[in-house]
Amino acid sequence: MSDQTSARTAAVEQALADAGYVAKARTLPESSHTAAQAAAALDCEVGAIASSLVFLAGDEPVLVMTSGAHRVDTELLSQELGVPVAMARAKLVKEVTGQPIGGVSPVGHPAPLRTVVDESLRAYDVLWAAAGTPSSVFPISFEELVRVTGGIPMRVAG
Repeated sequence: MSDQTSARTAAVEQALADAGYVAKARTLPESSHTAAQAAAALDCEVGAIASSLVFLAGDEPVLVMTSGAHRVDTELLSQELGVPVAMARAKLVKEVTGQPIGGVSPVGHPAPLRTVVDESLRAYDVLWAAAGTPSSVFPISFEELVRVTGGIPMRVAG
């Protein structure tokens, strides 16, 4: 693990600790840019992967924590948020999170992001979220994910 990767993961662990949640990130043997890759490495259901996606809701970046088992329905998300929604470009994702796509954590960003947490993640006792890199993850419950992110539980897929 490079120094930059270690620093990103340490920053996520610190952000979690600052929010009152202690978690030790786990390094996966290979980079896991997709939910399916992460689930295979963790030997868990793909739905238990809490994928971090950044969208533009109007002009505001919004972090959507969604289940790896489905895709975000942007029309539904637009209705729920009351503004047009589009997937953010990679450059904006890196800018607002400080983390690479495939490794975006729910916390540890340069500034807090408005966050939506997919209601379907409630179905899993343990969720796995990226810890700032494509090869690091940490376990968390739905309730703790909502709490540490200040997220709004919402249906994001049909």
